Amino acid sequence: MMDVQVDVLIIGAGPSGCVAASYLFNQGHRVKVVEKSHFPRFVIGESLLPRCMDHFEEVGLLDCLKERNYEVKAGARFLRDDVVCNFDFSQKHTEGWDWTWQVPRADFDHTLTQELIKRGVDIQFGHEVLDVQIQEDGSSTTQIKNDQGESYQVNAKFIVDSSGYGRVLPRLLDLDKPSSIPEHSSIFTHVKDLKRPEGREGTLITFDVLDTDTWFWVIPFSNGITSIGFVGKNELIDSYSGSNTERMKAMLKLTEYYHSRFEGLEFEFEPVCIRNYSKAVKKFYGKGFVLTGNSAEFLDPVFSSGVTFATESALKSSKLISNELNGETVDWEKDYADYIKYGVNVFATYVKEWYTGNLQTLFFHRPENLEVKKQICAVLAGYVWDETNPFVKKHDRIVANLAHVIDMQKEMSE
Repeated sequence: MMDVQVDVLIIGAGPSGCVAASYLFNQGHRVKVVEKSHFPRFVIGESLLPRCMDHFEEVGLLDCLKERNYEVKAGARFLRDDVVCNFDFSQKHTEGWDWTWQVPRADFDHTLTQELIKRGVDIQFGHEVLDVQIQEDGSSTTQIKNDQGESYQVNAKFIVDSSGYGRVLPRLLDLDKPSSIPEHSSIFTHVKDLKRPEGREGTLITFDVLDTDTWFWVIPFSNGITSIGFVGKNELIDSYSGSNTERMKAMLKLTEYYHSRFEGLEFEFEPVCIRNYSKAVKKFYGKGFVLTGNSAEFLDPVFSSGVTFATESALKSSKLISNELNGETVDWEKDYADYIKYGVNVFATYVKEWYTGNLQTLFFHRPENLEVKKQICAVLAGYVWDETNPFVKKHDRIVANLAHVIDMQKEMSE
């Protein structure tokens, strides 16, 4: 195969890679996307947040997605025992989108890539990155092999790693580091939701909280399929024996609310188990490369932040790359790393405080404080850079402090 010269090589064709490719292509830069898999393919991350709708709209990918009639996600429901906590994205502190989608990612990602190919973006499937050499000036040579065994190299001025769990550059450049998020595992699959209730109950994304560390997700799609999965400490998942199918069927007994709905239904595929899914890196960028989405950080599925961080980081980095290619000076530390880390840190607080139980105290305390709920709802919608929101600006202490006040009041009343 012939070697290729481009402005930007993008590794990975998921939402992050597609947003980056669309923006850079729209700006007139020469772009090549390489993807190890063949689409459509299954991947986790099926619940979006309203914030990512801004990204798809800005790069011209919203209309093709609207045509697919995905299940509208107007909020989220959290259950614990007999207490229900409903978040409505139209009732949030920060202005912005008040809905998004619940999507089967195989179809969703395929739709994005087909739209870009139709526009003329060079996307190659079944192409695996073998090695990357980055020169002092940031230019790079990347060795790639397709699934016919043919090798070639791509010479690029910049590399965007949007490879997600493939984590290509973190592996090749030794950028991985341990995550500060507690070690949890997940096990999940899809079912044909034959006993799905009519109306809102049948379409609502729900998190059934079984204990402080364990919860069950239900994400209905518009095609009649529903994604179901458990998250818990490693020892809980490991306490179930047998095949993943046997483990998943046994674990369904944990959810009293949903057991009858999913009992006896065949799984669409053998349940997948992911251990210690939280990921972190030593740095978000370097001379001639940037990490976006799950290639950089993955926190936890509890608040569905994965795709939103993927598209936020893709769009932010692509704007900086375009500026740099046009001869402008870019402060990558301030305008990219600090910016993305701020949002990651906000969400990381919410994930950590979920598992300490403090955030669950706020969710399930009655009576509800509607102003607090609006501020938390804005965070759950992905608007984690809005410092007018106290639950963003003071994220590192406000959740714990308020939970402490609630606990103290409860003790005094007893």
